[in-house]
Amino acid sequence: MRQYRRLTAIMNEYPRDFWTLVGASFIDHVGGALLFPFFTLYLTRKFNIGMSTVGVIFFIFTVAGMVSRTVGGALADRMGRKAILLFGLVFSAISTLWMGSVERIELFFPGAIIIGLLSDVGAPAREAMVADLLPEKQRADGFGILRVVMNLAVTIGPAIGGLLAAQSYMLLFISDAVTSLITAVIIYLILPETRPADSSDETKESMMTTFAGYGKIMRDGFFMAFIGASILTVIVYSQMNSTLGPYLRDVHGIPEQGFGYILSLNAAMVVLFQFAITRRITKYPPMLIMALGSILYAFGFAMYGWVSEYSLFLLAMVIITVGEMVHVPVSQALVARIAPEDMRGRYMAMFGLSWAIPFAIGPFFAGLIMDYGDPRWVWLGAGIIGLIATLIFIILRREQETLPESEPSTA
Repeated sequence: MRQYRRLTAIMNEYPRDFWTLVGASFIDHVGGALLFPFFTLYLTRKFNIGMSTVGVIFFIFTVAGMVSRTVGGALADRMGRKAILLFGLVFSAISTLWMGSVERIELFFPGAIIIGLLSDVGAPAREAMVADLLPEKQRADGFGILRVVMNLAVTIGPAIGGLLAAQSYMLLFISDAVTSLITAVIIYLILPETRPADSSDETKESMMTTFAGYGKIMRDGFFMAFIGASILTVIVYSQMNSTLGPYLRDVHGIPEQGFGYILSLNAAMVVLFQFAITRRITKYPPMLIMALGSILYAFGFAMYGWVSEYSLFLLAMVIITVGEMVHVPVSQALVARIAPEDMRGRYMAMFGLSWAIPFAIGPFFAGLIMDYGDPRWVWLGAGIIGLIATLIFIILRREQETLPESEPSTA
């Protein structure tokens, strides 16, 4: 009963529209969690290609996704969050079904360009919605809650996905498409537009001026340095859902189900501990928190190059997950704090590049090492890069206290 009252009290701290967004995101991520961890395994098994070729496909997806997020962020500021998010969900469903049915690997290359250009367009709108709906003091917790439910989906998804993949990979693609469409229906029927009212007048600036706002962001020296350090961190993190599965399968004989359980451990830890950890770390300087996350990434991923027991693979994932829990929600809240209210979508889109760029280059170079060198060097390199990112965050700590306070949300 006490836990129920505590849960109810926490829920009442946040607006209903925030919980609607959280619930819809959960449904969408269940589908993604069924498919994405096994996407590399699907490509290598169905088309008999090496990891370097998979890296090229990831590169195409993510470079096109950078354009998609850039356009989506600007349109979310100009046209509103809801319409852009709905478009992204519907196109994602269509593209997922196409990827599951294509029979020739050559078609993946032009298809990846189109899919990358359109399917990720709604991501900045979703992130901007969280900042719209919550005041600054609740944003880190709000992003933490969103991560909890997303990882609850990942707790469920990989374990089920491993079973479905053993029957037919097409079942994964169909499931992902259906959940995207269900999410779109919920958002269309229930969730209102969240863009602040004072930025809704489209006559304030032309479309060209809207996109030119990215130039202002690139002149924000602190923010761009933060983006650079984040890119290094995510290069390390990107190996979890791209290189790690084939590495464990090919080098250590870990089957799809075993890999799924490792990812499920990651998600379960986030579900159980993310909210409590976020509430305790927000009082500390954000850059020091992200430095802590980066150094945990460095040690956790480096372990995969030097251990061979399944129990130690699980331990490495525990270390990585602790780093993830302290790093990600604080970084998202910091972006929302830096961004002017009328540019949140664009700042979130630029922050998204710190994820897109690593996923464009990280799997490709890791694939080259795995195909033509000693695979263990992937994980040694990840450790070195993580330590460099840690050092940059520590240096940025001196600048963090000079950041301007953001204006209260008017949503």
